[in-house]
Amino acid sequence: MRPSLNGSPFAERAAAQSLPMAPGGLATALSRLCCHWLLTALDTQGSNDFGPFPIMQRLVNVARQKPLAFTAARNRTPLVLNFARYLATMKALVYRDKDRIALQDRPKPELSSPTDAIIKITKTTICGTDLHILKGDVATCKPGTILGHEGEGIVGEVGSAVTRFKPGDRVLISCISSCAKCEYCRRGMYSHCTSGGWILGNTIDGTQAEYTRVPHADSSLHAIPGAVDMGAMVMLSDIFPTALECGVQNGKVCPGSTVAIVGSGPVGLAALLTAQMYSPATIVVLDKDPKRLEVAKKLGATETINNSSEDAALAKVNEITGGKGFDTVIEAVGVPATFELCQKMLAPGGVLANVGVHGVPVKLHLDQLWAKNIAITTRLVDAGVTPMLINQVAAGKLRPVDLVTHRFKLEEGEEAYRTFSRAGETGALKVLIETGPNTIH
Repeated sequence: MRPSLNGSPFAERAAAQSLPMAPGGLATALSRLCCHWLLTALDTQGSNDFGPFPIMQRLVNVARQKPLAFTAARNRTPLVLNFARYLATMKALVYRDKDRIALQDRPKPELSSPTDAIIKITKTTICGTDLHILKGDVATCKPGTILGHEGEGIVGEVGSAVTRFKPGDRVLISCISSCAKCEYCRRGMYSHCTSGGWILGNTIDGTQAEYTRVPHADSSLHAIPGAVDMGAMVMLSDIFPTALECGVQNGKVCPGSTVAIVGSGPVGLAALLTAQMYSPATIVVLDKDPKRLEVAKKLGATETINNSSEDAALAKVNEITGGKGFDTVIEAVGVPATFELCQKMLAPGGVLANVGVHGVPVKLHLDQLWAKNIAITTRLVDAGVTPMLINQVAAGKLRPVDLVTHRFKLEEGEEAYRTFSRAGETGALKVLIETGPNTIH
């Protein structure tokens, strides 16, 4: 059967974009019909019957397998020009200026290095760091940049030096791009890679788009096992590695230890979930939001404390710990008040693992801490634990989807940002942004 035009998102987008067709009577009609057939064919799987137009099937096959090559096709008939023009653009969420973001049509990314891969994004999300960019706090991110450093999707095209991935593979995109060869990468400090680090959605275009280019693909992508639902794997791009590496591992959480997590936002709750992998005796979560404390309790917190009053919170800490304090305190907010509170909650020999991003100086009470053998750790996520987290999800021992509270289409990206930025009103934890079907177009 020839494909129907009804319900084709490609045909709808072509119509919405008012693509110009070949001029002149019958030629115009045929060009429009052929374009519609091509657009609709790309919405379907398998072969299509194009009757007396076998070239149409060849165009569909090329467009599916190598969209960038198709775009540059030398056979520049009006049909190819029109369809190539369509294939060469995508929707993307773009940082315009302070407090301004916009959904725009942008050119699809192309390979610029043999180690690159082009990924068809299926799901992405918004991070607190993206909000910092919108506030103008990240000088390295310039207006015009496509935002986002978290994503999952399908490999569309790979450079000649990429050996671990091929078109059609399901992949998770790490928030950290790493060459795996420089001095810092060889030390496991991938976030300080001399040609990578946090570059997606910062110094280069990111993942909040239909397609993205991933540098150093072999060491910056992770295969998603076939049996794993891709529903919320994107949560493993950033917040779960951040919580595990910067909070749980830096904090030396271990079997039988006592843990406090100050802040029950997405990263704090991810720390709660990953801390349970190490079987501590107690995990106490502190926050000022009663609703978030309810979520923490449902996700496994032994106790919760509302720290709206610091004195009352510290009294409860002393009650729970017998006046000893906690072996590990994870700061997951990033403001001076919570950093000071954390210093008052530590047991002798304890570790304060700072995860929150601080924008202003904080007080360090060394006069009170030095004699207690306290360690304070900081870290930028390296995402070296991502394979372990993927295995935990595959085994059913970790459910990142539990942190997803809102879902949006890419076209609703501006509303997604409004929802995430007003989390106190909306109850948002992580918002999931879906960009389209799990197929390459």
